[in-house]
Amino acid sequence: MAATAVLDIGKTNLKVVVFDAAGAILWEKNAPNQPLPAPPYLHADVEGIWRFVIAALREAARLHAIDAIVPTTHGASGTVIGDSGLVLPVLDYEDKGPEEIEADYAAIRPDYAVSLTGPLAGGLNLGRQWAYQHWRFPEDFARARHLLTYPQYWSWRLSGVAASEVTSLGCHSELWAPQAAHASSLVDALGISLLLPPVLPAWETLSCISGEVAAATGLPPETRVINGIHDSNASLLPNLLARPAPFTVVSTGTWVIIMAIGLAFETLDQASDLYANVDVNSQPVPCARFMGGREYAAIAGGQTGSPDAAQIAGVIASGAMALPSFTGNGGPYAGRRGEIRGVAPDALLPALATLHIALMTDDLLTRLGTNVGDLVIEGSFGKNPAYCELLAALRPSQRVLVSPDQSGTARGAALLAHWPTPPVLAPDRLAAPMAVAGLEAYREAW
Repeated sequence: MAATAVLDIGKTNLKVVVFDAAGAILWEKNAPNQPLPAPPYLHADVEGIWRFVIAALREAARLHAIDAIVPTTHGASGTVIGDSGLVLPVLDYEDKGPEEIEADYAAIRPDYAVSLTGPLAGGLNLGRQWAYQHWRFPEDFARARHLLTYPQYWSWRLSGVAASEVTSLGCHSELWAPQAAHASSLVDALGISLLLPPVLPAWETLSCISGEVAAATGLPPETRVINGIHDSNASLLPNLLARPAPFTVVSTGTWVIIMAIGLAFETLDQASDLYANVDVNSQPVPCARFMGGREYAAIAGGQTGSPDAAQIAGVIASGAMALPSFTGNGGPYAGRRGEIRGVAPDALLPALATLHIALMTDDLLTRLGTNVGDLVIEGSFGKNPAYCELLAALRPSQRVLVSPDQSGTARGAALLAHWPTPPVLAPDRLAAPMAVAGLEAYREAW
């Protein structure tokens, strides 16, 4: 039976996951993903990632008949490609270098009403990344032949075919006008329109793998390379195909990304860092975000595990509160320094962190105007029942459903190899509201 290999290149973890045609996982390999320090700036270890990918594909090819490869990656990353490869390292979006050009860049930044995204820290606006590389490294940038978003870099590396794709171009880049479904004025202002390859669907087969990749992995030369997709949009994809609107997906991990389907755009507000992503069909999706995984780790002090209701009640009774933002990236409180007020025993720090993440999620859902339709929780916080039950208590007008799928990003990406076959979603778990005294008063005080 033909299988699909997904390259899932996240901010902190790498995966190659092999799925059968029904969406079942046949094989998986993981590794940490760490950026390399400057010079010239903090950047992705693309050669280390490539070695991992080739070794994993070689191992998978010995076990399974793979006929397609689909890349999916985190957003806010792009590449500058010359005649034979990268002419500049792939900038890590947490590098602060792009902030150096803000005064000049602000003069050409599209209006929020056009891009539906506001200015972000570091390199989180891909447009400012490419402007920074263009203006600070002009000789290197002059050798560019293609500017590729990150999933499309890996599909190019596998196939030799350069393409663009809307979910990455539309990921708070300022390069895309989501409601008009075309490039923003920034592309012409930067003079890069000829460097952006044609926009092709995420599910498009670009070509077969190159001879070099076939030789290195043992995969059949006719193995297809699919254009690829931004990771949050990959998580959204199964729900987009199988659920009726309105609904909201809360994709959790390093980032908590909230994606509201069927919501009016009038609720979007730049001051709250609300924005629009773009789905595979070029439709804008109202979104909110904060670095939930990082915030949790900063508050919990390295502890893990899911607290119980008694521990949540203990934090509420203590009056201790975690107030954002502990990362300074994304969300309405990014400009505020995080702090813990009051004292919580070390044993209750995971409960304090869980309360904080639930309250942040609730706050962003309220700012988005999401008060009808199901809430679907995916990703790592779905394994924390207290988080899910707190959200159910805080959002009584909505059902909170917990997806059992911990490989939602990769599984969504795998759908592209057989587009548009709809998936069969595994049954969700309904989260019961947590019965804990004082929660409403605690939320108001928070």
